[in-house]
Amino acid sequence: MNKTLFPQFAAVTTVLLVGLTSANVMAQSSSQVLHQRATAAMCANCHGTDGRTVDGSAIPSLVGMPKEYMIRQMDAFKNGKREATVMHQITKGLTAEQIEAVANYYASTKR
Repeated sequence: MNKTLFPQFAAVTTVLLVGLTSANVMAQSSSQVLHQRATAAMCANCHGTDGRTVDGSAIPSLVGMPKEYMIRQMDAFKNGKREATVMHQITKGLTAEQIEAVANYYASTKR
């Protein structure tokens, strides 16, 4: 290869590799967000669309809830430390990964 073309070739190759890596990371993160949103959709029946309940509801809104707080509450429902009408039944069917996906989704969603 011509010595004068090598720096240009190296620059183009670097740009392409960075672009492909960035696209892969973006695809993974958008895929992950979609998975979290789909998992969190099970909450809509009681907690409203996107976790937004109507004003004055006895059921709390989930949107914007801190991740660690939500995980603690879901774990408390799951192991019976927090009383509930149906949440203990729902959380018993969830894996730790699903609980984390739901908590991630609502924590990252703006109020």
